[in-house]
Amino acid sequence: MDKLYSLIIIFAGSVLLGFAFNMFLLPHEILSGGVTGLAMIFGLLTPVNTGIWLFVLNVPVFILGWFKLGKVFIFNSIFSVAVTSISMQYIPVMKVTEDVLLSSVFGGVLVGAGAGFIIRFYGSGGGFDIIGLLLTMKRDIPLGFLIFALNSLVIFASGFIFSWELAMYTMASIYITGLVIDRIHTRHIKLALMVVTSKGDDVKKKLLENLYRGITVTDGEGAYSGNKVKVLYSVISRYELAYVRPLIKAVDPNAFVSISETMEVMGNFRKTDNFKKTPGTGGSL
Repeated sequence: MDKLYSLIIIFAGSVLLGFAFNMFLLPHEILSGGVTGLAMIFGLLTPVNTGIWLFVLNVPVFILGWFKLGKVFIFNSIFSVAVTSISMQYIPVMKVTEDVLLSSVFGGVLVGAGAGFIIRFYGSGGGFDIIGLLLTMKRDIPLGFLIFALNSLVIFASGFIFSWELAMYTMASIYITGLVIDRIHTRHIKLALMVVTSKGDDVKKKLLENLYRGITVTDGEGAYSGNKVKVLYSVISRYELAYVRPLIKAVDPNAFVSISETMEVMGNFRKTDNFKKTPGTGGSL
């Protein structure tokens, strides 16, 4: 059921991408970035549909991702690109509005939303999404910002081929896309977790059984009550918070939990959100 749910989200996000391309961006020759942007350029300059170019240009990137990100991720990505490509064959290329700025803004929002959910459910729209994900595994850089930086190359290409005015609209659209992706894909955000509990051993055991994270345990004492407690400290990713909350609550509903965002993490911290094999915890990048 989890896999089916993920595929449904990826399918919906991919159709949303096709809708955004054909209804907002392509009619005004506003490009997306990376491989998708190159496909849109080739689609505008040749009689071959953009959706077909999108699939062809993604083949070498998929081969790279197969070795670095795994079979499931590449399968989901191929599924996403195929759905986007097919949807672009059937969704008409037409202008929703004559205002280029509005089209670039709404197109950027829709592309960011579609791409963000696809990435969150362990897939990608191919192209620079995969390259960006590979780079974020090495450094905690916001994915949306990284994709925006990589896609700037396509913006300059579109300026020479079409016009610099459209290139600037493209820049605005890609920037908005990056912002929306970072609102949805929040893996780079790290949280400091502190748990004060009278059931320290049980909470520690539960967390260690379900997360690949280190935990520091210290003794504590309630200043008012004088009760002896355990203080557990760890750093987790933003995604893991959804799984940590019910784990702690199930063991000690009265535990005091403090969660705060960290600016930087140094030392041995896993860059991927790897959950141990518990129901419903597989999948998100």
